[in-house]
Amino acid sequence: MKTTSIKATPMPYAKRWAALAVLCAAQFMVIMDTSIIGVALPAIQKDLGYTASSLQWIFNAYVILLGGLLLLGGKLSDIYGPRKIFMVGFGILTAASLLAGLAWSAPVLNTARALQGAGSALIAPAALTLLMGMFTDPKEMAKAFGFWGAAAAAGGSAGVFLGGLLTEWASWQWVFYINIPLGIIVMLVAPSLLLSGSKQKGRVDLLGALIATAALITLVYAIVTGEQAGWVSAQTLGLIATALMLIIVFVQLQKRKDQPLVPLSIFKAVNLSAGNIVMALMAAAWIPLWFYLNLYLQQTLKLSAFNSGLALLPMTLVIMVLMVGVTGKLIQKLGFKANLIMGLFALTISLFWFSAVPENGSFLVHILGPSLLAAVGMSLAYIPGTIAAMSGAKPEETGLASGLVNTSYQIGSAIGLAIVVAVATATTNNLVSGGINMGTAMNSGFQTAFAIAGVISLLSVLYTIVFVKTPKAG
Repeated sequence: MKTTSIKATPMPYAKRWAALAVLCAAQFMVIMDTSIIGVALPAIQKDLGYTASSLQWIFNAYVILLGGLLLLGGKLSDIYGPRKIFMVGFGILTAASLLAGLAWSAPVLNTARALQGAGSALIAPAALTLLMGMFTDPKEMAKAFGFWGAAAAAGGSAGVFLGGLLTEWASWQWVFYINIPLGIIVMLVAPSLLLSGSKQKGRVDLLGALIATAALITLVYAIVTGEQAGWVSAQTLGLIATALMLIIVFVQLQKRKDQPLVPLSIFKAVNLSAGNIVMALMAAAWIPLWFYLNLYLQQTLKLSAFNSGLALLPMTLVIMVLMVGVTGKLIQKLGFKANLIMGLFALTISLFWFSAVPENGSFLVHILGPSLLAAVGMSLAYIPGTIAAMSGAKPEETGLASGLVNTSYQIGSAIGLAIVVAVATATTNNLVSGGINMGTAMNSGFQTAFAIAGVISLLSVLYTIVFVKTPKAG
């Protein structure tokens, strides 16, 4: 007599919510490291002798290595297992944070920040891969993404507050030392809570990773130094040409490799390409907002480091509440495209609102309103953007897809900040050369920075409307 076997539904991982807390802590730390130094920048500049134009390398050294190595981190996660790569990344990040806190010169700090970026490049895609592997129920997945998104956005916001607190009450070194106990705790609890994750057979395309990283570093460096060297100078044009050549070589190499770092077929997935571009544009608007809002609060409004961080605490609270309790429900009701458009439009309006900040402004009149609107915008846009950028990836390419979306976000932030800094600095310098006092000229530079970021955000709205597709029902 034949018996009919019934395929059992896989049981959900029992420790998934505790594991999610570890992953959210990791995401919080990775994003926090891009923002926590913002409030500390004036103190670091004074102690280590950075110039106004070189100061952004404290940020860019981290972001360029993070963005340049994320694809490799995603591929390593697919091949060796996400938990192992996650742990290695945290070891690098924790050690680099110690070096950053001990830094005695600008080159040493820039090196430490680059190593922090390399560690984070292993952590971010591995963590996102682990999250998607632990949650299979759509409702639980939406809730988990809510916490994940809240951790990312709150990491950016809380980094500013913590940076102000630590800089004011301790020293700027503690914006790096804070990673050490957090990193140790994560490494102690991760082995018992995180699944090892699946492994795929294959080899690592180290040549492709080196070429991609070199291309990204060269492009950002060309933009960062373009204002000083001249936009049509031999140096700037040569660097841009070199970056484009490296990108072409990388694409051709990926076409011919049996096991490429980035199988180009992944971009055939619906919304994946468009979603990555949207995430890059979103970051190119959001990160300059944070960079210049910190400078405006301290250098124009003359707030202390602590009060500057405190002034942005409402943004953190709004982002956390909306990400966890509202965004997931709105996505289920309206779909991710509608939420993405609404969020990016709100961010755009907030940036143009910021572009009118006066030299004699105040927190309640000129900062609170647009900062809360920006928080609402990111709360609505970040998760839908991530969903779009991950959509259509095959299960064995989850690590690669997560590496791509993180790469798009981080490189978008680096290039966006480089462009905004170049234009804003040129505005300030031209006004000073024309006889305008430094305070007024500097504030005009801040206004220009917010306006340029607003234009970038507006482009993201238009791009989303045209190119992001609403999935067909059923």
